[in-house]
Amino acid sequence: MASDVMRSITNLTFYQRENQQQHMNYEEEFAFYHAVQTGNMEAVRQLLVPLGSNHMGTLSKNPIRNLRYHFIISVAMITRFCIESGLSAEYAYTLSDLYIQKADLVSTENGIHQLHQEMVLEYTRQMQQLAKEHTYSRSIVRSLDYIYAHLQEPLTVQQIADAVHLNPNYLSTLFKKEMGVPISGYIRNERIKMAENLLKYSDFSAIDISNYLCFSSHSHFIKVFKATTGYTPKEYRNRFFRHNWL
Repeated sequence: MASDVMRSITNLTFYQRENQQQHMNYEEEFAFYHAVQTGNMEAVRQLLVPLGSNHMGTLSKNPIRNLRYHFIISVAMITRFCIESGLSAEYAYTLSDLYIQKADLVSTENGIHQLHQEMVLEYTRQMQQLAKEHTYSRSIVRSLDYIYAHLQEPLTVQQIADAVHLNPNYLSTLFKKEMGVPISGYIRNERIKMAENLLKYSDFSAIDISNYLCFSSHSHFIKVFKATTGYTPKEYRNRFFRHNWL
């Protein structure tokens, strides 16, 4: 088995040398990921190279599949670099899932190239925005991740405190200090944001969304939603629903 691997590597190395194919050196690759990680849009635009370039290697003889494989590797690496610098893990992974699903539907090389550029710039924008905001403590970052992952469940301060191994009173004080709002207010705002997305991009009814996001009643959901967005859920859907998304 080991000899088969060595034979394959030898043959592939010979082929790459004959065709003047070399992988990107580590310093260049790291510089690109670091630029995304730090939200340096100018550097990202300079360092961004097309997928499937000679220095990226060939992962499949099928041109479209080769680009998709490189796309998946790229988004996976960028996601992890961004998480390391404070982007919410749940949000980062969800963004990654979304772009991989989009790539799976693209059927042209140019389409994948455009999607890759869009993905890279979107992560860079997220990190740029994050750099402008407060730098949160590790406990608060973990709390935000926990809240994001459990918005569809009943949430209490005690649950969140247990998840991040802090005293609930201390967590409440720390959360208000760093985030500027109480935990309950933050959870409510995040649920409204999710409700907005569900009303825009899904066909779930307002009642289903209200129940899914654990509002005490449909009337309470309508009241909170209108106070936050200026629209009732019905008005919001009528105005912003993306018919072509479904």
